[in-house]
Amino acid sequence: MAFGALAAQKGFSLAEAVAMTGFVYAGMAQFVAVQSWPDTLTPSSIAAVMLLTATVNVRFFLIGASLRPWLGTLPAWQVYPPLTISTDTGWLLATRYRDRGGADASYFLGGLIVTYFFWTVAAVPGYLLAERIANPKTFGIDLLVPAFFAAFLIPSWRGAQRAIPWVISGTVAAFVDWLTPGYWFIIAGAVAGSVSAAFLTEESANGR
Repeated sequence: MAFGALAAQKGFSLAEAVAMTGFVYAGMAQFVAVQSWPDTLTPSSIAAVMLLTATVNVRFFLIGASLRPWLGTLPAWQVYPPLTISTDTGWLLATRYRDRGGADASYFLGGLIVTYFFWTVAAVPGYLLAERIANPKTFGIDLLVPAFFAAFLIPSWRGAQRAIPWVISGTVAAFVDWLTPGYWFIIAGAVAGSVSAAFLTEESANGR
């Protein structure tokens, strides 16, 4: 809904807002792209928006890699189509399911389809109510995504040592966001968290 409202404020038509939601389907990258949308489209401005979208979405490389141990044994025609609509939400749901002993890959696909449908449809009322939710903070809409991820991260707690990469990632992201404008904090936080987790895993293995 927040994205639909933002698209309306930026002058997108309802069809354009829904089409972007369905084709781009990239969560935060959609907000970033629309907020940075140029008044006049030129080859350079289009390239800039594409690069910005790719930068925000680079985290999906890590998400895809983390699914390899589970989906790697399946044929390509069963794996790659779901990955095209993979999201943070679907990944979190599938990861929790997998941690509890689940092994049916159709759970991953089903979650992605449901998420895709509701994400796309929800842009419509947001667009139509753009004037009423011009400021998402008024209704707390801006807190929905952070609250959702917090609710899923808490059950993933595996002790203080496993949480160190979370702290490092958040700290680096906050510092880079304060230090430089733009969306570099996303890449910085992801890289810092991934590298620290890799070192902790290696140290744990050496300790055993």
